[in-house]
Amino acid sequence: MESPLKIVELRSRCVAIPLNAVLRSNTGVHPGYFVRTVLEVLTDEGVTGLGEVGGGDQRAALAKLTSRVVGLDPFQINVIRQKTLRNTYFMSNARLYAAIEMACLDIQGKVLNRPVSDLLGGRLRESVPFIAYLFWRYDRPGGGDDMRAEDVADHCEELAANLGVRSMKLKAGVMGPGEEARVLELCRKRLGWDFGLRIDPNGTWSVSTAVRIGRRLEDIQPEWFEDPAWGLEGLAAVRRAIRVPIGTNMYPARFDDLGPGIRLGAVDTILTDLHYWEGMLGVKELCAVCRAFGISAAMHSGTEFGIELAAMLHTASTIPEMVAAADAHYHYLSDDIIAGGKLAYRDGHIAVPKGPGLGVELDAEKMDHYERYFEKHGDYYARFRVDPRRPDWFPVIGST
Repeated sequence: MESPLKIVELRSRCVAIPLNAVLRSNTGVHPGYFVRTVLEVLTDEGVTGLGEVGGGDQRAALAKLTSRVVGLDPFQINVIRQKTLRNTYFMSNARLYAAIEMACLDIQGKVLNRPVSDLLGGRLRESVPFIAYLFWRYDRPGGGDDMRAEDVADHCEELAANLGVRSMKLKAGVMGPGEEARVLELCRKRLGWDFGLRIDPNGTWSVSTAVRIGRRLEDIQPEWFEDPAWGLEGLAAVRRAIRVPIGTNMYPARFDDLGPGIRLGAVDTILTDLHYWEGMLGVKELCAVCRAFGISAAMHSGTEFGIELAAMLHTASTIPEMVAAADAHYHYLSDDIIAGGKLAYRDGHIAVPKGPGLGVELDAEKMDHYERYFEKHGDYYARFRVDPRRPDWFPVIGST
């Protein structure tokens, strides 16, 4: 019997890629670039797996987990999960585990010469549809800022034409709620009844504001109203009062809150993140629970680069009910760190990579270039809530 593979090293690097605009949200401003920590898991037989994690510079956090992982077989994910995710509550971090799991599944696929989707049960579709993710922008391509609903609706039309997308989501909680509702009304008028509409104030609105806007939007039939108010109780209160489905990527966003969320009847759709829901295997577990309770599931976005996007594609392709268009910030990125450049949109879809493992590899020159870009511009998560145009501003949940 052959000796099993062994993990011998974890290497991590921080990279930052510029965006084509500065994106605003109710919690602050992305300063024109996204930051990711790229993980390489090395084995004793020379097979390397790729992972990726957001939330700023995670190199030190991953280094703390190295001793728990080195010497383990990357096929023994249950052991790795227990040693890195569930060992002690104060060390638990689903984001870090998800990056390690991603790399281990990449290794498994490369060893077996099979795509990760085969390790998850096999793909049911060859590509995954995506939305036009809309933000109020500073410094748009060509200059200027988004100030009116018409500006954002124009951007939606542009993305529909250029990418072929057939759904949108507005990151709300930036302008007045009425002006943000008007974005969806304009998109419905311009793009027709077959175009999906979503709005997401990330819990910043009061229940009364969320109910008022939800009732206003009932006639244009959004796909869902995402995180209209704060917490499980807030979502449940809004859901009882309006005739629009409620979606979330905030409450619940972990297994500890899933049971209470179901008992409260808080949501109709859970938008899954690989990094919140404990990796690709965790998302599969979540979707099994959702199936049992009649809750829909869709794929959420966390400002991912090509490695995690590939993992999202493999996962979504294997889940029967995950037919709603997925979120992605990807169209804002100016470039990617994977060989061959950015994954392409075709008729609003991105194809599931076909190679072994995740089906993507790093571009060494771009990794060096965007690592230097990160070193020059820094980790913006320490200043993420800052709006340079409004230096005294800070978010206040429920004040709208």
